[in-house]
Amino acid sequence: QGEVVESGGGLVEPGNSLKLFCATSMSIANASVTSWYRQTPGKQRELVASITRYGLITYGDSVEDRATVSRNIAKNTMWLQVNNLKAEDTGVYYCAVGDKWGQGTQVTVSS
Repeated sequence: QGEVVESGGGLVEPGNSLKLFCATSMSIANASVTSWYRQTPGKQRELVASITRYGLITYGDSVEDRATVSRNIAKNTMWLQVNNLKAEDTGVYYCAVGDKWGQGTQVTVSS
């Protein structure tokens, strides 16, 4: 199996935006779905956004109006932008390519 690596996390003030990146050595085009999940304190891991092989995009309820996900099939990369960040967006964000997960990147929303 290949590797999935997330980047772009950090400390962000409430109301600002953050863009996360996912790079993989695998073929995104061959994956049935590529996804962003997050693990926030006290909650179960939840879907943030996903893109199916055919380009169907789904957003999680908690970010639906604030997030944009996109991918570059040729470069095997995917990114996620979340706008108007809130304290409850704090957590570890994971990229998944099929059933292969990265190690996650920490996002902390705080003033």
